[in-house]
Amino acid sequence: MSLWRLITREILYRKLNFALAVLSVLVAAGCLVAELTLLRSHDLQTAAILAQKEAEVAARMKQVEEETAARMRQVEDDYRKIALKLGFNILILPKDQNLSDLYADDFASRYMPEDYVERLARAGVVTINHLLPSLQQKLKWPEQERTIILMGVRGEVPILHQVPKKPLLQPVPPGTVVVGHELHRSLKLKKGDRIKLLGREFTVHQLQPERGNKDDITLWINLREAQELLDRPGQINAILALECNCSDDRLAKVREEIAGILPDTQVIEFASQALTRAEARNRAAALAQQERAEAAALAAKILDDEKTARARLRQEQEAFAHVLVPLVLAGCIVWIGVLAFNNVRERQVEIGILRALGLRAGHVFALFLTKAVLVGLVGAAIGYLAGSLIGTYWGEAPAGVRFDPSLLVLVLAAAPVLAALASWVPALLAARQDPAVVLREE
Repeated sequence: MSLWRLITREILYRKLNFALAVLSVLVAAGCLVAELTLLRSHDLQTAAILAQKEAEVAARMKQVEEETAARMRQVEDDYRKIALKLGFNILILPKDQNLSDLYADDFASRYMPEDYVERLARAGVVTINHLLPSLQQKLKWPEQERTIILMGVRGEVPILHQVPKKPLLQPVPPGTVVVGHELHRSLKLKKGDRIKLLGREFTVHQLQPERGNKDDITLWINLREAQELLDRPGQINAILALECNCSDDRLAKVREEIAGILPDTQVIEFASQALTRAEARNRAAALAQQERAEAAALAAKILDDEKTARARLRQEQEAFAHVLVPLVLAGCIVWIGVLAFNNVRERQVEIGILRALGLRAGHVFALFLTKAVLVGLVGAAIGYLAGSLIGTYWGEAPAGVRFDPSLLVLVLAAAPVLAALASWVPALLAARQDPAVVLREE
């Protein structure tokens, strides 16, 4: 009789013993596969959750960035409007102008060509904007017998390569005059009144509000008419500008750029206006940076909290698996060993008869071990399927987790080995039995 026929008859004759052994392997393999499937499912779910969170955080950050940018544009615009009310903060003068005389007389006594402002504009300067050529002089207003400051201005000259900006000072139309607060208050002038200045008649175009400085005694007229009245055709004595550089060394950069274009000029800064403008822009930038930093910190905290929670959950699952799986495997090995030992004890007479008929001890040993291997294979295959289903549906695993070839190979290889080891001693006892002793006892 062949070995495989003996194994088949053995299994069919003792179905319950075989079924119980298979069940123990099934439980052990199923627990192992289910736990590993749950852990893999957890890892995939964690990756999917974190990816979704990152996408949500990225979308939120983009929204925050857009909202912050919009608010900052509004804040910067508000600060810009406030700063613009301070007026020009850069004064470009002829290089030979004595600053002591300038401060004492309230106007420059040296002159430069009017086309200097055109050269600046064509050069495309980047550190200043709002170029305004002017001709200014303190003089006696003979018709009213008082000292005034006459300011001849024209429209602001746009700088090439820069976005056009709303002018700080509107041009004065020819034949008109803009009157400082102290002058129109004391002379009771109204808009539309006619006045005489150095023998020429002008119409009051605008009345300036009180400013508390020399502007209150200033008359603004068209630059061309001022050049004619002061006999300075084609000449100016100052170019007003507004610096757009808010760094600590802003004045040095302005001077360096202008010196490269107009070497025979000098640049002075109205420090209070420049500092206020710089601080306003820096404050707006700081507010934007603070909001972005707070949003980024909140986004990082959300992701870190999610990662921590998922990691804690995985640690709990691993701790449970580290306790459950070894206990089940140990129970399986013991159970298979007990079943094999009982099977050998119940079959002593049968083994004795087979030995007496010529079945060798090696065949007996192979019979029990082969049966154990079959138990391991059948139990592992069914256990893998059961464990995969349990792990998949309990852990809500994605489709990619439901079948793992490497895990299947591992289970199919390990289960028969463990079953064979559990049956090793009982199989060895069966193979060593003396048939004469067994039959004599019966």
